[in-house]
Amino acid sequence: MAHCGSFDALHQTLQASIRWAIVAAALLASVNVALPWLLQEFMDRYLTHQTATTQIVLGFAGLYAFGTILKALFQFFQSFLFAMGSERGLEDVRRDLFAQLHKLGMRYFDQTPAGSIVSRVTNDTATLSDFWNVLLSVLVGLFSVVSSFVTMYVVNAKIALMVLAFLPLLLFAIWYYSHYSSKVYRHMREKLSELNTKLNESIEGIGIIQQFRQENRIAQEFETTNQEYLRTRTAMIRVNSLLLSPIINLLYSFALVAVLAAFGIMSMHAFVAAGVVYAFTTYVSNFFNPMTNMMDSLSNFQDGVVAGSRIFRILDNQEFAPAANPGASATLTHGKIEFRHVSFAYDGKHEILHDISFVANPGETVALVGHTGSGKSSIINVMMRFYEFGQGEILIDDVDIREYPMAELRAKLGLVLQDSFMFYGTVASNIRLFNEQISDDQIKKAAEFVQADRFIEQLPGQYDAKVIEGGAQFSSGERQLISFARTVVTNPKILVLDEATANIDTETEAVIQEGLKRIRQGRTTIAIAHRLSTIKDANLILVLDAGHIVERGTHDELLAKHGRYYDMYRLQTGMSD
Repeated sequence: MAHCGSFDALHQTLQASIRWAIVAAALLASVNVALPWLLQEFMDRYLTHQTATTQIVLGFAGLYAFGTILKALFQFFQSFLFAMGSERGLEDVRRDLFAQLHKLGMRYFDQTPAGSIVSRVTNDTATLSDFWNVLLSVLVGLFSVVSSFVTMYVVNAKIALMVLAFLPLLLFAIWYYSHYSSKVYRHMREKLSELNTKLNESIEGIGIIQQFRQENRIAQEFETTNQEYLRTRTAMIRVNSLLLSPIINLLYSFALVAVLAAFGIMSMHAFVAAGVVYAFTTYVSNFFNPMTNMMDSLSNFQDGVVAGSRIFRILDNQEFAPAANPGASATLTHGKIEFRHVSFAYDGKHEILHDISFVANPGETVALVGHTGSGKSSIINVMMRFYEFGQGEILIDDVDIREYPMAELRAKLGLVLQDSFMFYGTVASNIRLFNEQISDDQIKKAAEFVQADRFIEQLPGQYDAKVIEGGAQFSSGERQLISFARTVVTNPKILVLDEATANIDTETEAVIQEGLKRIRQGRTTIAIAHRLSTIKDANLILVLDAGHIVERGTHDELLAKHGRYYDMYRLQTGMSD
């Protein structure tokens, strides 16, 4: 199982802490047995016979104080050691979960809402940490219950067995709670995930929400989900209030009444020492109190089981990003690209690309054009290894693309998307992308190459200017220029442009077109074109429709055919027949 590694890491992290926590719990149980016995001895041996001297009183008081201090120390160490172990274990699980998310393929993220993923990484892992505290409660409770019962049995076996008779009722309550509450907690977790999804969606789409006055609809949808979550929380509180502490306290009260009644009956026929009654009732309390804590922890247990199952569904997910073949070691040198009869389906069933074949020789530009949904971006996605293609071959420099290590492909293929994502940081860090091997001088030269230096040098701090979330302070054209510089600075052999100028105004486009020509020099370029006027000089233009290549040729050749490309170009430019 994929999550076994997580369990192993967690086990290694917790092992030392748990070992010492067990020792502390055992010592704590011993002190809890010793303290009532100490008072029993003092009461029965000295107070009853009125033989206690000042020295004896102070001696017992000192021993009791010393035992109380030891008890506090053991409680601290068991709680501290276990809490630290669980926190380190949580860190390991969260790290494994984060690493797993970055191994998963794009298909997983296409099918899973971002808010749900965030909920699993944050809320569910935090709940899993609480789950480990259940183990501590069980550990402490087990020592306390066993030690208390053994001591009661030594004092009076019949009355101890009478107390033990309440245990089946307790076990039945635990079974019923576990059976009922697991459904409630699973439903509650699902609703919390939906709540996070709604919140994430509303934040990401706040501009559209405000533009189209969708605030009321979004608020109502959020309120509906919030109310459903409240109902599941209410159900959880109801079952916890009924079946946790109250049931234990009730059984404890009955057991205490039974014990006092038994000692009362015994006192009618024989002398019963007050110290024995005190010690026995204290042991009864020590027998039931840990069970109260264990029952209270059952809510965390059920919540942790549900949260853990949701986490392990991610850790067990085998839908990894496409990987290179074992032992892949090819080096990309020239940049020749060839598709041979490639077919592809996002869901593995319904093909988006059908029998795609073309060749882009080193230094050539191949442009992909077509209506929305024609398959242009899908060609980019399979070539960039975001998705695994189905049938056919993709070759680079006449070598199967799977023979290249992923790091080699990422270093030699430069991608510029239509929407440029920018990170918190500075302009320089967004161009460098935290690659310390790229110098400041290289950053400036890359910016100058794409003519992004014109606006960067006007910023306060220039290349050290702060970038807020998503680069919101920049225009779409400025963000795209930074994205161009980010790609150029790595000096890729293959350049991939996914409608890279679609969000750039005409004036800015004119500024960077010359830069794009220079970028393409000596590089193989695959470009998805939104504006056909930008690809007139392409060596090959592929016209796609419904995943098929329906036309191919140069700009002039396609115009001469008077086919789909001709119609598209005429529509954009207003060219007459």
